[in-house]
Amino acid sequence: MTERFEELLQWLTSCPQLKGVNYTQPIAASNDASFRSYYRIELSNHKASNLPDSLIIMDAPPLNEDCRPFVKITEQLLQLGLNVPQVLAQNLKQGFLLLTDLGKTTFLSVLNAGNVESLYEDAFDALITLQSKGINLSQDLPIYDASLLHSEMNLFPDWLLKRHLKVNIESQNYQAWLKATDLLAKNALKQPKVYVHRDFHSRNLMVTSPKNDTGKNPGILDYQDALQGSLTYDVVSLIRDCYIVWPEEQVKEWQRQYFLKLCSAGLLKKSEWQGFVQSMDWMGVQRHLKAAGIFARLNYRDGKDGYMKDIPTTLNYIYSVSSQYKELHGMADLVEKIVLPRFK
Repeated sequence: MTERFEELLQWLTSCPQLKGVNYTQPIAASNDASFRSYYRIELSNHKASNLPDSLIIMDAPPLNEDCRPFVKITEQLLQLGLNVPQVLAQNLKQGFLLLTDLGKTTFLSVLNAGNVESLYEDAFDALITLQSKGINLSQDLPIYDASLLHSEMNLFPDWLLKRHLKVNIESQNYQAWLKATDLLAKNALKQPKVYVHRDFHSRNLMVTSPKNDTGKNPGILDYQDALQGSLTYDVVSLIRDCYIVWPEEQVKEWQRQYFLKLCSAGLLKKSEWQGFVQSMDWMGVQRHLKAAGIFARLNYRDGKDGYMKDIPTTLNYIYSVSSQYKELHGMADLVEKIVLPRFK
């Protein structure tokens, strides 16, 4: 038992919410691509306290993580009527939060051809709520600016190319890289600005159970890095998910469906369809460059090698989308001729 885990146990015993309640030893609830850890406790003799059958403890070491954005954004998302964990107790100094439990069933664990339409419809509706009703709230968030967009994309050459593949981009390819990433950043910055979850995908969306009174689908997790940013960022994170791949024809249909929802919500006009498709496609390239770099960094910096298997999906997205746009052919060539052969 680590000293940190002992601190967590001591904090639980001091929580007024758990006074007189019996609960199990905390067990790991999920893996996280950060320094945070999550534990689940099962409760007994708790009915009089109106607590649910299980709760989640977030362990966010203060030297590495800050719980305050999570608490703030949780309050905002609950205000919008979205299904997110409620913060029942907090110790910001130690970095512990006691949260309601959205269950164990991620979208990723159950998605198939038979249920994806229903589950994604729920996710689209939640995202429209976030984007349409959360515009004013997003003014309080950090801005997804050019500096951040470029720093994210630079994770790709820094961690995947140089660190993992031992490849330095040659002069000609470097110029193509600079041109492409400049276009991708400009594309993101010219889009309408909305509340951006920033990790809206199948591992962070939960299938919740009405019998446990956990609210409507989807349960939404991992939103503490939310920003004010581009309209298409979250939806492309979902339909071109790093962890599950759907036929391109289906992705195009989801693009159309989501566009019509944006129009109904007054966020876009139907005349903007062509620009919307390109904006989403290019936003996806930016995100997948970032994701591929992060996956490599998780392996080398944090010792989390499980994400390396997801890099080929991000590379295939980058190549397939970039090859459709002449302005991004330099990016497509870089991935096809330099990255993919070495990665295989």
